[in-house]
Amino acid sequence: MRVLFVTSEVAPLIKTGGLADVSAALPIALRRLGDDVRVLVPGYPQVLKALESFKIEAYFSGIAGFPDARLFTSTLPDGVPLWVLDCPALFQRNGGIYQDETGIDWADNALRFGLLSKVAAIMGGPESPVDWKPQVVHCNDWQTGLTPAYMHFSPGSAPCVMAIHNLAFQGVFPPQTVAELALPAESFHPHGAEYYGNLSFLKAGLYYANHVTTVSPTYAEEIQTEALGFGLQGLLKNRNKSLSGILNGIDASEWNPATDTALVQNYDVKNMAGKLANKLELQQRMGLKVDAEVPLFGLVSRFTHQKGLDIVLEIAPQLISFPAQLVLLGSGDATMQSNAQALARKYPGQVAAVVGFDEVLSHLIEAGADMFLMPSRFEPCGLNQMYSQRYGTPPIVHATGGLLDSVVDCNKVSLANGLASGFIFNKMTAHELLICIQRALQIYHDKNAWPNVRLNGMNKDFGWQKSAAKYHEIYESLTG
Repeated sequence: MRVLFVTSEVAPLIKTGGLADVSAALPIALRRLGDDVRVLVPGYPQVLKALESFKIEAYFSGIAGFPDARLFTSTLPDGVPLWVLDCPALFQRNGGIYQDETGIDWADNALRFGLLSKVAAIMGGPESPVDWKPQVVHCNDWQTGLTPAYMHFSPGSAPCVMAIHNLAFQGVFPPQTVAELALPAESFHPHGAEYYGNLSFLKAGLYYANHVTTVSPTYAEEIQTEALGFGLQGLLKNRNKSLSGILNGIDASEWNPATDTALVQNYDVKNMAGKLANKLELQQRMGLKVDAEVPLFGLVSRFTHQKGLDIVLEIAPQLISFPAQLVLLGSGDATMQSNAQALARKYPGQVAAVVGFDEVLSHLIEAGADMFLMPSRFEPCGLNQMYSQRYGTPPIVHATGGLLDSVVDCNKVSLANGLASGFIFNKMTAHELLICIQRALQIYHDKNAWPNVRLNGMNKDFGWQKSAAKYHEIYESLTG
């Protein structure tokens, strides 16, 4: 099965979030199943700089509305074949891949990701200048959402899969963008790419793709409701029979406490001594009181309303009075950042907050914390709750999306049958989070139950192979 996997980011070359991790790990898992998967990504400065070698495969010039571009071939560090769309006018610039250095979206994002979508469509169509012909084009999130639309109006194109990683981000642009991107005028219709008078990249993908996937079974149900459908619930309900929720996996080689080089001492299910060593190191490194007995809560997240940091900050004074400690790592909303830092100043030795992204520290928090906080209002899949279980750090999560699909709540029944791996609260309030934390602390202080909850999580299989097999089945169904 030849699959063109189109994405706006891929680890380790360029990453802003979980999409990059999926774009790295899923192609590997599919290739292990025998599929010939190749990744297409824009030629950002970080991507071109990271490539050891590449060759020019094709030129794209004279495409209406778009500047000239070239297609490079190379490989990702893990050996997965890589296509790089090189267009200096659109991708060679300082700042982030979606926003400038001040955090404002690039004004020409529609053109930038319109080109990515158009080139992907050309490569999946009958006029491709490339010898390798995909049997399926797999698109990811709004940045690739126009690919199915372009392909729909190009007879003889391969079938398309549209993957939703977060429905909240839809790539919505003014109506004149339709002509600027040389989309057929008939695509700008409620039964098409039109979204409340504007052009929606994501809606185009959802409407024209042959199959739609999202990153957990529960999220697939949630996005068909008004609460989490973001205006697209009607379309998704209508596409119900060609909508699949497939839980993401994790990179089990990178996130493995037995081999993780970010830890001061490795550990596994047979020898847990290193877990405490990492806790003491985390406390010391973060300026917390070094104490093996006090429960330590960790949080690694974007600081946004979606992720529920606001209710964590609200209950923090009560949390540390239990007693307990709290360490926060992340960035995002400026008010949340300053509130987190103010909390750390107010409670030195009990609360620590680092604003920014620190990969090494994130691994140490997963290993060194006793429990991991992840109270997201909605979470399409989430990865940290899987990392934390693998590291013997039971997560405390809100009952939504992939969190509900990957964490088994600790209660009498799940403790007895050996499935309990974390703690789930149902109502998204600070009070309910606090009650859930208190329930977790009761188990933490139970010297018989707590080791079992940790080991239950560590023994779970969060690898990609099962999920990759489900994607392969979809590809086969589309190609006969």
